[in-house]
Amino acid sequence: MTITLERDKATGVAVVTLDRPERHNALTLAMARELAAVWRAFRYEDEVRAIVVTGAGGRAFCTGIDRDDAGRVPQPPSPYTIDDPLITIGPKANDLWKPVIAAVEGMACGGVFYLLGEAEFLIAGETAEFFDPHVTYGMASAFETIHMAQRMPFGEIARMALMGSAERISAGRAYETGLVSEVTKPGEALPAARKAAAVIASYPTEAVQGTVRALWTAKESLRPQALAQAPHLVTLGNLPADRQTELFTGRRTGYRTR
Repeated sequence: MTITLERDKATGVAVVTLDRPERHNALTLAMARELAAVWRAFRYEDEVRAIVVTGAGGRAFCTGIDRDDAGRVPQPPSPYTIDDPLITIGPKANDLWKPVIAAVEGMACGGVFYLLGEAEFLIAGETAEFFDPHVTYGMASAFETIHMAQRMPFGEIARMALMGSAERISAGRAYETGLVSEVTKPGEALPAARKAAAVIASYPTEAVQGTVRALWTAKESLRPQALAQAPHLVTLGNLPADRQTELFTGRRTGYRTR
């Protein structure tokens, strides 16, 4: 199993764990489909009133799509559309309005922003790091930046996207910019997220979900319009797949954390 579920009936909290630690919890195509199915199934589980999503192993929350799988997605010829397997990995894309808290340890980068962008808030261990390597490897960061621009000041998300793999945002800096709501000691993000989720789950369900929907109504007035532009920005901005692979294979290892 690459996605594991845990349900605590006493608290009403479910924990979703991305479970491929040997690959930094990178998402395969099968995992992306499974994650979408998990969110949709939670809509019918009244006993689950709040959800925590995390990554196994501690070294990474998730590093986006597994590149070994990414090349197996055929693309339509039109620059105005794209078959993107990560579009539905988030709860809101699957019409789930129960609150979701992300517990982040280690690296969180690239395509996982589709998921983090649809959580209510993030709690991070102090060694967590956030970055977006797309431009480094000849890919336009469109969906990722649109999702994260809802959570971060414009200059911060612009810098993260344009600096690529050369720079990472520390948990402390993420807290300062509002991306993260709480920073914990290493390894304690999940317990802190569980505790917050249990409090939320203890409140009347209708009030909680109504509040979540109200918050997203405020955010969504511009988000769908922006996301509608993303497919052809990606298609027009990406280098050919073989050139991307060449850049990825020859990637540099040095980076700065701020």
